[in-house]
Amino acid sequence: MSQKKKKVVLSGLRPTGSCHLGHLAGALRNWLKFQEEHTCFYSIVTWHAFSSEYKNSKVIKDFTLEVALDWLSIGLGPEKSVVFIQSEVKEHAELHLLLSMVVPLPWLQRVPTFKEMQREIPDKDLNTYGFLGYPVLQTADILIYKANAVPVGEDQAYHLELAREITRRFNRLYGNVFPEPQTILTEIPKLAGTDGRKMSKSFGNSIFLKDSPEIIRQKISPMITDTRRKRRTDPGEPDDCPVFTLHKAFVDKGKREELADECRKAGIGCLECKNVVIESLIELLAPFREKRTEYEKNPKFVWDILEEGNQKARLVAQETMEEVRAAIGL
Repeated sequence: MSQKKKKVVLSGLRPTGSCHLGHLAGALRNWLKFQEEHTCFYSIVTWHAFSSEYKNSKVIKDFTLEVALDWLSIGLGPEKSVVFIQSEVKEHAELHLLLSMVVPLPWLQRVPTFKEMQREIPDKDLNTYGFLGYPVLQTADILIYKANAVPVGEDQAYHLELAREITRRFNRLYGNVFPEPQTILTEIPKLAGTDGRKMSKSFGNSIFLKDSPEIIRQKISPMITDTRRKRRTDPGEPDDCPVFTLHKAFVDKGKREELADECRKAGIGCLECKNVVIESLIELLAPFREKRTEYEKNPKFVWDILEEGNQKARLVAQETMEEVRAAIGL
């Protein structure tokens, strides 16, 4: 009986800071599962970071190491995945350039995140050619490895549909060079940050995987809960509580349901409820912090792992680009 061919999965993360709980719940947990079943390429997408951090680009290298430390410490690694740095595989840039020649401008102008990011991060000038072309570079990241599966949440599904449109257009023009990437829809819980908004490095409201137990307590204890609960005796609604988004992601289902029931009848106070998720997170992240401490002692070893991944990624990317150039006729 023939063995079922593994899917090629591609995903990445911008190195604009350390990984936070939103990354863990929304992406990294799924990546760990995928690497057990598929051929996975996980990229630290430094050029994507440059599109928003171009005025402060020297931090990108430090943040690249931070992301690598986080990934290796949770269990992503060279034994099961290709972990690499996007900008160290120059073929990404060549394919991005070629794709940009055939992508109609209106396709990019209608991308909702272009305007959304400009509104959400007003302190950065994102009205640039590079930021407008961000989805084309994303498409190049996917196609250079002929990835046929890309894990995204529903809020990112539009980007992948655009990548599929670009793929179809390229294949119509030059032949069936690339497989059309398929969406792996992942359930990405919307985690609240310390200010109640969606957890994001851009908002400065993140709880990082590397945070110590003391810092986790300091960040979560003062968080605003359901505004109905002005007094200890007021019943609340967990679904309207920012802190309870953390419970949904990191507290055992049985315990979580018990807490929700107690909240609705004012049988538990908010601080007591917060303490449950605080202790759950401290316990969950303890092995991670221990591994990270070991990696931090030897950064050269981490860079060597990344270079090993860069070399593996280059071989695949170079082969793909030979096909692309032949198909185009350059």
